[in-house]
Amino acid sequence: MNRKNAAVQTSIHRARRIWKNLSREALVRLREIATQHDFSVGAGDLIYLNNGWYVTHTGLLGLARRSRCAGIHVHPVSDFCDPASQRWAFEAIVYKTKTCRGFVGYGDADPSNVSYLVHGAEMRVAETRAVNRALRKAYGIGICSVEEIGSFAEPPQSSRESKKLPPQPANGNGNNGGPKVRDRLCQLIRQHQLDPNLIKAYATDFCGVKALRDATREQVETFVMQLADWAEKDRSALLCQLNSYIGQKEGAA
Repeated sequence: MNRKNAAVQTSIHRARRIWKNLSREALVRLREIATQHDFSVGAGDLIYLNNGWYVTHTGLLGLARRSRCAGIHVHPVSDFCDPASQRWAFEAIVYKTKTCRGFVGYGDADPSNVSYLVHGAEMRVAETRAVNRALRKAYGIGICSVEEIGSFAEPPQSSRESKKLPPQPANGNGNNGGPKVRDRLCQLIRQHQLDPNLIKAYATDFCGVKALRDATREQVETFVMQLADWAEKDRSALLCQLNSYIGQKEGAA
């Protein structure tokens, strides 16, 4: 119990560092969620968006593993799939034990309800959403998963969006997401005129690693999604967050 309490306190401390000015209610809610399901902010299990907590695919899979989930079966629902339009729907069934009858969840995705950053990957998004929903049902997770929401969908055309620059290849090492994720991150940095070194320091802290190359692909993808959402909705707040890493700028370079 002491170890679990220490882990919860660590998550709260990290949440305060990553998301400045969290309300008391948000911190109390974080404590409840982290205690009940053994989620960790540092491991990328939870993310704070739009004044609410969301669980991630990483967090749900970790919970399933800790709970010794017997298996997950996923298959497309052909009646609701249209490959030509990049419209996909999946059914997922989670079996908590070998004798469990299964918990069913459905997920759908098309270009209208996914981020422009993942256009072309609608099938994988739909599958992930189905799995997440089934896992939330199986383990009684009341909060939505970040992959299920549509807040990352492409915003309406605006003067800012019309000036977006196309992604360009970025060189990099390690396993922190692969070229496509790095390209998305570079695009965001150029589009919103952000300091790459401060972004790197923030990403390292967000993922809870000593070096960004040690982060998992899912952690980096979650970071990029939050960065895109925050930059579009409140760039000033994002800049304040990044400025808190100025002291680490040289070390992140």
